Amino acid sequence: MRFPHARVFLIVAAGLLAAVTACSSSGSSKPAAPASAAPGGGSTAAAAAQIKTNWVAFFNGKTPVAQRVSLLQNGPSYQSIIESQAKLPVAKSATASVSSVTVESPAQAKVVYSILVGGAPALQNQPGVAVYQSGTWKVGDQSFCALLTLENNGKAPSVCASAAS
Repeated sequence: MRFPHARVFLIVAAGLLAAVTACSSSGSSKPAAPASAAPGGGSTAAAAAQIKTNWVAFFNGKTPVAQRVSLLQNGPSYQSIIESQAKLPVAKSATASVSSVTVESPAQAKVVYSILVGGAPALQNQPGVAVYQSGTWKVGDQSFCALLTLENNGKAPSVCASAAS
């Protein structure tokens, strides 16, 4: 089943709003940075595992809005968008899989992920960014804004003006 880009973004953004119950994807995480690059002196493998878990949770349509907000960089700024998208019927069947995580520094990692709707790929192998904020690895707001921009036919919502590019 194919979805137009606008529908896919709507699905992806709605999926971002719901974040914890999805199964993780196949493939392994591939942290490239040395162990000292992980926050708190932890290993990059542990950081990559947390990133993958949190990313999948964020995009799960069954995750409560408050939890999704907590898993997004600067999440409170996007709360109203997340709340409105959570009300969409298609959001309940959205999930994500993460195929790779590369920890680049103590504060940032690259993520390659796919969005699934009803278990079927809707948006595959998308590049994303995870950030370490307030002691948690979160979906980077620039990744969320990229999805919102796709959903809105190339026009970013005003809240995305401050998202790092």
